[in-house]
Amino acid sequence: MVGQGGSPLSPLAQEALDALVSALPDEQEFTYEQAYAVLVENEDLGRPGAEDIIERLYNKGHLYEVEGKLRLTDYGSTQ
Repeated sequence: MVGQGGSPLSPLAQEALDALVSALPDEQEFTYEQAYAVLVENEDLGRPGAEDIIERLYNKGHLYEVEGKLRLTDYGSTQ
């Protein structure tokens, strides 16, 4: 899979994206804290690792921010 950044996601980043898609709340957005918690719990990452993965997904266009909350792009949520 290739995102807007032009390179495929690492297996860990893809697993993290899948975990976020699976845990997406009804309101279709996460706070940063909720997103970190999903990755810490479901992907066995520490907080620094979760922050890094969120940043990578954001930079590659799989996440975007609206009023301080994260949303999955259509591209990210269809995987």
